[in-house]
Amino acid sequence: MTRLSVNINKIATLRNSRGGDNPNLVQVAKDCERFGANGITVHPRPDERHIRYQDVYDLAKIVTTEFNIEGNPKEAKFVALVLATKPHQVTLVPDTTGQLTSDHGWDTIAEQKYLKQTIAVFKNAGIRVSIFVDPIESIIQAAATTGTDRIELYTESYAKQFSSGNKEVAIAPYIAAASTAHQLGLGINAGHDLDRFNLPYLIQQIPYLDEVSIGHALISDSLYLGLENTIQLYQRALSI
Repeated sequence: MTRLSVNINKIATLRNSRGGDNPNLVQVAKDCERFGANGITVHPRPDERHIRYQDVYDLAKIVTTEFNIEGNPKEAKFVALVLATKPHQVTLVPDTTGQLTSDHGWDTIAEQKYLKQTIAVFKNAGIRVSIFVDPIESIIQAAATTGTDRIELYTESYAKQFSSGNKEVAIAPYIAAASTAHQLGLGINAGHDLDRFNLPYLIQQIPYLDEVSIGHALISDSLYLGLENTIQLYQRALSI
């Protein structure tokens, strides 16, 4: 069954908007796990506009499911943070400084040498590595030679096409990319703009998906439906 990792960046954004410690990020992470999440994801950025570096140290002490840290390894501070906290998984994302949200995957062909060297650093520390990629078969094939354990499929285009009613067109490149990754022995994660409506079709078409990381939609839903109920609804969507 595909595992649900809850991205709690938006909780940190809410906290930071007023200062102080309300909502308490550590307590929210504990509650997400208690309510049925299979993991906790954070994506600290250099400006610390949501997740602060200290948050990562605090969360590393209490997460009992799976801890996944996303970020750009070209930031030396990020690499040091991951090596110091040793999460279960690090997801490498090619964000640019000041970027609002992730909007593209790695060029695993052009960045092959860099990725091999960087991935080796984390794997030598015993950390599973996933790299953020677009659903392009040549990119997936090159990813398989970097030493990464998994890929994370960037699903914004899938979500946009799905919401427009073009679900067959939306899923086609993801089926091809996932099939290639699966044949090459890579684990497969997915994330970005996934929600409880587009998840079931994604899972039906890619049944060997290991993990989805969801933050914005899940936290938004929880404002109306409650966090515990929302996590259960997402788990139900993943099990259809």
